[in-house]
Amino acid sequence: MNDSEKLPAYFIPHGGGPWHVMDDAFGDPEGYGKLKKYLEDLGKNYKDRINAVLVISGHWEEPVPTIYSSESPALFYDYYGFPEFTYKLQWPAKGDAGLALQVEKLLKTSGFRTDMDDKRGYDHGTFVPMMVAFPDVNVPVVQLSLIKGLNPQTHIKMGKALEPLRKEGVLIIGSGMSYHNMQGFMSESLTGASASKQFDEWLTRSVEKNNAIKRNELLVNWEKAPKARESHPRSEHLAPLFVIAGAAGDDTAIRDYSGLLMSINISGYKFG
Repeated sequence: MNDSEKLPAYFIPHGGGPWHVMDDAFGDPEGYGKLKKYLEDLGKNYKDRINAVLVISGHWEEPVPTIYSSESPALFYDYYGFPEFTYKLQWPAKGDAGLALQVEKLLKTSGFRTDMDDKRGYDHGTFVPMMVAFPDVNVPVVQLSLIKGLNPQTHIKMGKALEPLRKEGVLIIGSGMSYHNMQGFMSESLTGASASKQFDEWLTRSVEKNNAIKRNELLVNWEKAPKARESHPRSEHLAPLFVIAGAAGDDTAIRDYSGLLMSINISGYKFG
């Protein structure tokens, strides 16, 4: 693929727990219905155009970038307090040992120590949105961990190492949330809604900067944003965005998803 055929990279919201199989969608069927359609459309747009998907989920942190390398992946039900049937979900996607090795090589070439894991399983930050986007399991999926410490610059560098995959038919997806404060989601006050709106507006302005260097500088200093820590007490759900910003290289981004989940502003972004 030449540069003009280079695939975009995405930061997507993955929602809460196994929302995709909950009849009441946490009391917000309209908000989750919009997210479901977004993910379904993403899958339909790319299922016949890609060779594989690489997902960086906000639910996996390791001391070094770790690649889930199983060719027959399992599901890791890393959520709690849900109905029994949600722990029996199946999604028989295939892994891709060749892509796992390619990710390892690219990261090592960029100076990262790496590790492989063939036991863990896809966590719900991967299998929930991918089950919605690719229900027919027609493309292999590889998952890559975040790095403990969640340093923004390190994750941008990690994403930059992965950028060549976009010319190899690999759709790179960062799966997180633009807002992730469980107290804010559960609060009946407007505090969470107000904080999410302020942070979301800042995040979108920053991500949509035409200059990638300036964009990345703003993301590195995200804690200075309005309501930053109210929106992300920990940054594990924001860190996949740093990886995607790195994988974007000099490409610019647009917000291609904007909605409310339980009165909280949530956004997704397409780079390239």
